Amino acid sequence: MTSPSLENNPRLGSWLTIEPDGRVLVRSGKVELGQGVLTALAQIVAEELDVDRSRIEMVAASTGESPDESYTAGSLSVQHSGGALRAVCAQVRALHLAAAAARLEVPPDSLTVVDGSIVAPDGRRISYWDMALPLDVDVAAGASPKSAGDYAVVGRSAPRLDVPDKVAGRPRFIHDLRPAGMLHGRVLRPPSRGAVLLSLDDTAAQKVPGVVAVVRDGSFLGVVAEREENALRALAALRAGCVWKEQDSLPPERELGEFLVSAPSEETVLSDTDGGTAPAARSVRARFTRPYLAHASIAPSCGLAVWDGGRLSVWSHSQGVYKLRTAICRLLELAPEDVVVRHVEGAGCYGHNAADDAAYDAVLLARAVPGRPVTVVWTREDELSWGPLGPAMVVDVAVDLDDAGHVQRWQHDVWSNGHAHRPGPAGAPLLAATHVEAAVPTLPASDPPLQNGGGSGRNAVPLYDLPGQLVRTHRLQTMPLRTSALRALGAHLNVYAIESVVDELAALAEVDPVEYRLRMLTDERARAVLQTAAERAGWGSGDRAPDVGLGVGLARYKSRGAWCAVVAEVEAEASVRVRRLTIAVDVGLVVNPDGVVNQIEGGALQALSWTTKEQVRFDARTVTSRTWEDYPILTFSEVPPVDVVVLDRPGEASLGAGEASIGPTAAAIGNALHAATGLRVRNLPLSAANVVAAMDADAG
Repeated sequence: MTSPSLENNPRLGSWLTIEPDGRVLVRSGKVELGQGVLTALAQIVAEELDVDRSRIEMVAASTGESPDESYTAGSLSVQHSGGALRAVCAQVRALHLAAAAARLEVPPDSLTVVDGSIVAPDGRRISYWDMALPLDVDVAAGASPKSAGDYAVVGRSAPRLDVPDKVAGRPRFIHDLRPAGMLHGRVLRPPSRGAVLLSLDDTAAQKVPGVVAVVRDGSFLGVVAEREENALRALAALRAGCVWKEQDSLPPERELGEFLVSAPSEETVLSDTDGGTAPAARSVRARFTRPYLAHASIAPSCGLAVWDGGRLSVWSHSQGVYKLRTAICRLLELAPEDVVVRHVEGAGCYGHNAADDAAYDAVLLARAVPGRPVTVVWTREDELSWGPLGPAMVVDVAVDLDDAGHVQRWQHDVWSNGHAHRPGPAGAPLLAATHVEAAVPTLPASDPPLQNGGGSGRNAVPLYDLPGQLVRTHRLQTMPLRTSALRALGAHLNVYAIESVVDELAALAEVDPVEYRLRMLTDERARAVLQTAAERAGWGSGDRAPDVGLGVGLARYKSRGAWCAVVAEVEAEASVRVRRLTIAVDVGLVVNPDGVVNQIEGGALQALSWTTKEQVRFDARTVTSRTWEDYPILTFSEVPPVDVVVLDRPGEASLGAGEASIGPTAAAIGNALHAATGLRVRNLPLSAANVVAAMDADAG
């Protein structure tokens, strides 16, 4: 068994049920976050069982009912859950074929399956649902999934299962849930980091019509009301009745880079290879930075909870329903069998956002009104300022060249907070747990080990053939702002830095940037995406206006995932405008080509937004970019044409697509800006202020 999901959940019946009415209920532990994964998994099931896709019903993940597949993260769903379902369905199909052969008294290999009906050579047939075989057995070796050459469903674009409801505006999101007797809850956050509630006068809040409860536990404050507008009015009254003790706790924003490299940190060596002892003929040094980034989902986070006779039910758009249940049980000393967490889709998820925090807010408020469901929706201001942030980062690259201009040694150092602060058995506390009277201390965010993709060091090790390299991460032991997983983790800045320096080296060698990369690559799949993207974009052909440039970026996500190359066309006049993105990607076996294109496009556009616009702003006490005006994201009018070429390799394992284009897109934009202007902007975002600062530095 190659899928860890299957190793941890080997029982066939935990994955699927064949219903007498002809439906196939599929329970994946992975959840729909807008990435279309349930559609791809349904295709895999339809393929291996030989049933029409319309028969398949993907059941939302729920603790106690679905396999525990940890988090839906890291572009691993098709690999892990898809691999598990492929093996499970192959065995389920084999079990039914064997049983049908015995009943029909024919050899199993003489039978065919047509939409769940098992047909004998003489035309007799029996269906999966006729037999209703028990599936309470563990998966075993022997049943082989189909070979890629026999696929009829996998490898073909299929309509997304989740899109029709969203297009038609039918209730689908957690924000749409309206259980009987539901109340509306709102939470009042402290005015700044580390603020402590000294006193509270809740008289005015209690008098607001429709208010059912005012909840205070230490510095955690909330209201519960019959209607949403009642809750909002009570929250405003509650805010007016608070007296807080505040203090400065954040470093100066303008000195963020210096803070990151000087704060106490834990060093980890990711790669150290010998490049020889010959003295360098020339060296290149460069420092790159990125600010804190917000998830900035269009819809703010939401949670729903109800206490009923000592049992707790929670609905959440969490990426890990089992991990959220574990965190709730640990904080409230509840038995796991008394808590159920069900997944419901939210509108936007790009990593560890505030979904788990909103769920716990609902749990705490619902405890004050047992028997009544309570929904909590975060405000936009809280979403942008209190949700987990993508860490700010600094990357130093130092390259030594020999007499011939070849790379002799490459050194790459990353300073950053950790990129993993999720709730779980030993994870970070949920936000409200840090504000209650019996507050839980929060430790600095951690980083996944490199074998699991890494965090700060994700994609810090170049994919090029380098004779000597030293790659290190420096994870901060202090955390001024809460950080956790944001799409692609450290790959965004690491790839930007690596590919920027490679372009500089190509310029020193007076070699075309694409050709220079090809000279340092023996990885044939990396070479293929690079050459495909360059050819598709018309690299090296045609004249362009003086303020327009082409740039290229290349990476293999997590050094063992999908290969992706991007060519960006950038115009730089009053601002940086991306005119076109051309992308080539290799995700191995493609399950749903349209889904892969959507994922690559989405990642590229988010990288474009981060790289050119986004930056969390803060003062000495708290985050100040709390609205769309303060934290602008890419608008529809700024979206360029995106051309995606998918290199299908049906003989290879499927790889995730959701995060593969992030780093290469950022790098391609930075390199295209240099091609257009001659400026190397090393501090993200590529805002007017940072471009001007680069001009001043260049002039100096």
